[in-house]
Amino acid sequence: MTGGAIVTGGGTGIGAAIARRLAADGFAVCITGRRREPLDEVVAETGALAVVADTGDPADAQNAVEAAKGAFGRLDLLVCNAGIGSAGTVEEQTPEGWDALLRTNVTGAFLACRAALPELVQTKGSIVTISSDAGLRAGPRSAAYCTAKAGLIMLTQCIALDYGPLGVRANCVCPGWVRTPMADGSMDELGELKGTDREGAYELVASQVPLRRPGLPEEIAAAVAWLASEEAGFTTGAVIAIDGGNTVVDPSASVWAT
Repeated sequence: MTGGAIVTGGGTGIGAAIARRLAADGFAVCITGRRREPLDEVVAETGALAVVADTGDPADAQNAVEAAKGAFGRLDLLVCNAGIGSAGTVEEQTPEGWDALLRTNVTGAFLACRAALPELVQTKGSIVTISSDAGLRAGPRSAAYCTAKAGLIMLTQCIALDYGPLGVRANCVCPGWVRTPMADGSMDELGELKGTDREGAYELVASQVPLRRPGLPEEIAAAVAWLASEEAGFTTGAVIAIDGGNTVVDPSASVWAT
C-alpha cells in the first residue's frame, strides 16, 4: 500500500528509519519534530515533507495533518513515534517531569490520532504506534516511562475497537533496546555506572535477551512497513514486540542458566 504518511518524531533514530523505509516503499512521507536540523537531514535523504511541530501541541498536530493532506492529497498512514524518556521512582519523579513525559508519549499520540482520524476514515487507512517493552513489563526507576508506554498500547487498542468498523486499523510495535542516539546516551550512562564503555553497556543489557544483541532502527521500520501494508489487512489491535525475544524471558529462571 502507498499513499500519504505522517511520522511523528521522524528526524532521528527509529522515526528516521521508518521515514526512509516508507519512502522506499512508495509512500509520500511527512515527518514532524521539534528541531529543524535533523528533519532536514532526513528530507535530503528521502524527499519527505518536514513540519516543525511539538507533538504535545493540538494546533501543531492539526497543522501537520493539514500540511500532509495539502501536499499529498490524502492521508493513509499515521506513525506515532515521538517519545522521550525520564528515569525515576514515583518519589523521585517530579510532577513536572511526569506531566512532560506523558504529554509527549501519550497525549502527543492522542492529539496526532485525533487530528488524523477524519482523514484516515476517508481512506480506510491505518495507525501504527511505537511503544516499548517498557509498556509490557515494569522496569526499575521507570514509573513514568513504563506508565506512558503502557497507556500508548491501550490507546492504540481503543482506536482499533472504535474505528475498526469504519475500516481503520491501529497496531502497536514494542521495541526492546535499539541502537539510536537516545539509546546511545542511556548506554553511556550505564557504562559509566558499570565501569565499561557504550558497547560494553549494550552487551550488558542484551546479556539475557535470546538474540544477545540490541536491535537496529531498520528492523523496527520493517515491522511498521508490514503493518502499514495490505498484507496486514486483517491485523488490528495487535501489540508486537520486536525485541530479540526480551519479553519472553523469565528473569527468575536465569539462575538456572549455564
